[in-house]
Amino acid sequence: MKNCCPAQYMTLGSKPREECGVFGVWAPHLDISRLLYFGLFALQHRGQESAGMAVSVGNALTEYRGMGLVSQVFDERILNILRGQGGIGHVRYSTTGSAVQANAQPIFLQENGYKLALGHNGNLVNTRILREKLKREGVHFETTNDSEVMAKLLMKYYSTGMTIEEAVEIALPQCQGAFTLAIITPRKVICLRDPLGVRPLCIGKQEQNGKTAYFFSSESAALDIVNAELIREVQPGEAVVFDMNGMKSFFWTEEKPTQEKICMFEFIYFARPDSYILGRLLHLCRQKMGTNLAGEVNFDADIVISVPDSGTPHAIGLAKATGIPFMEGLIKNRYVGRTFISPSARMRKTKVRMKLNPLKEVMKNKRVILVDDSIVRGNTSKQIIELIRDAGAKEVHMAVASPPVKYPCFYGIDTATQEELIASQMTIPELTKFLGADSVNYLSIDGLIDATGLKYDQFCLACLNDKYPIPIKHQLSLTKLALEPD
Repeated sequence: MKNCCPAQYMTLGSKPREECGVFGVWAPHLDISRLLYFGLFALQHRGQESAGMAVSVGNALTEYRGMGLVSQVFDERILNILRGQGGIGHVRYSTTGSAVQANAQPIFLQENGYKLALGHNGNLVNTRILREKLKREGVHFETTNDSEVMAKLLMKYYSTGMTIEEAVEIALPQCQGAFTLAIITPRKVICLRDPLGVRPLCIGKQEQNGKTAYFFSSESAALDIVNAELIREVQPGEAVVFDMNGMKSFFWTEEKPTQEKICMFEFIYFARPDSYILGRLLHLCRQKMGTNLAGEVNFDADIVISVPDSGTPHAIGLAKATGIPFMEGLIKNRYVGRTFISPSARMRKTKVRMKLNPLKEVMKNKRVILVDDSIVRGNTSKQIIELIRDAGAKEVHMAVASPPVKYPCFYGIDTATQEELIASQMTIPELTKFLGADSVNYLSIDGLIDATGLKYDQFCLACLNDKYPIPIKHQLSLTKLALEPD
C-alpha cells in the first residue's frame, strides 16, 4: 500500500541534515504497528520528509509509506492493518534522491515468490557503479535513491533460493559507504551496520509475562519510548537477526572490523541528547563541549543564551565554566516543525521568527554570548544575530561548540559540496562580519574529542579535517540528485 498525499517542504535553517532513522521490532505477542509508530515518532528528528513501515506475518509482507511526518502518514486505520510478528520502520531525509513518494522507504521488492523490504540510513559512495551494473543485468529501477540499489542487489541473490543471511554476505561487501540497514522478510527481521559503523544502531529488549520482545533503533532514546532495555550497540560489520528462535548475529564482512568510525556529528547535533552512543550520554558530552570551549576562549559578557534546543546543553556547560549566567533569550515555538510553507522573499525574517522569538528584556543593553552546536551554511545564524541586536543587545559573541565544518560529507549528511560550507569560504574575521557578530569562536578538534571521553580514531571527522575513512572517487558526481533524470 502507498499513501500518495502531496506535501510541500521547506526546511528552516542551515543545520547539517542527515538521512534517516530506522527502527525495528520482533515481538509476535505484541502490537507491532504501534510499537513501530512510537519508535519512529521518537526518531522524527532524523527525517521529516517521509515515513514508512513494513510488517511480516506468515509468508506475507505488508507495507505502507507516505510523505510527511509520522503522525501525518499513519492513523488508527492504517495501524490496524499493519499487524504481524515483526516489523521495520523508517523516517527519511533525502541525501540521494529527491523528496518524492517513490523514494519513501522501506523499499519493498517481490521476485519469484520472494519478498523483502529495506530501510536505510546513510549513503553509498559507489551507487552509480552498482546501479549501472545491475541495469546491464536487466534490473529495472523505480526510484532515484541508493537504498533501492542495495535492496535490488540483495534480491538478486535472495530470489535464487539463498537465505537472507547468505544474500547479505554476498551483496553487502559490494557496497561502499556508510549505512545502517533494516531488512525484513516474511519470517525474519535483520539489522546491520557498515564495516566502519559510521551511522549508529543499537539493540534493546523487553521482558513481559515470560516473553521477550526484541528491538533495534538508530538511537537508544527510541528504546526508552517503548519501554525496552538497551542491550548493546550493533558492532561495525555485524548483522543481527531476529526470528522465532530469538536473536543471533554474524559478521558479514570478510574480517571482523577492529575500529569503528562513528560520525562525530551524532555527538554534536544529530542524535537526541537523551541517547547513548558508545556508552556516553550525549547531553553530558555536549555540556563538556561547552565547558571545553570556555577553557579555550576568554569570554567576557553579561549573559549566555543558546539557540534552542540543540545549543542548550553546550550553553549550560559554557555558562558553568565561565560563571556567566545562562538565561533563556530565545523562545522556540515547538509546534513549528521542519516542514511548513515558506514565507515570501520579502518576509525573510519571518522564517526565523516563526520558530524563535527574542526576550527583549533579557537581552537589552547586555553583552550576549550566543551558543550553538555548529555553523554550516550560516544564513540562519546571521538572522538570529539580527534578532538579538534588534532586541537591544549591546554585543553578540558567537560561541560554536564544534570546529569549523569545512569539507563535504558523502556518508549521509546533506552537505555534498564544499561551496555551501561557509567556514571553507571565509576567514574568521570575514565570517564575523558576515554574521554581524562581535566575535566568532569555535571549539578545537582536540577539545571536541576530549568532551566525548573517547579516542580520536573512533570517529569520522572528515567534514572537519578532510580525512575520509571510506575512499571517495569522483566527488563532484556525488550530489543528492545524481540519479535524477537529466
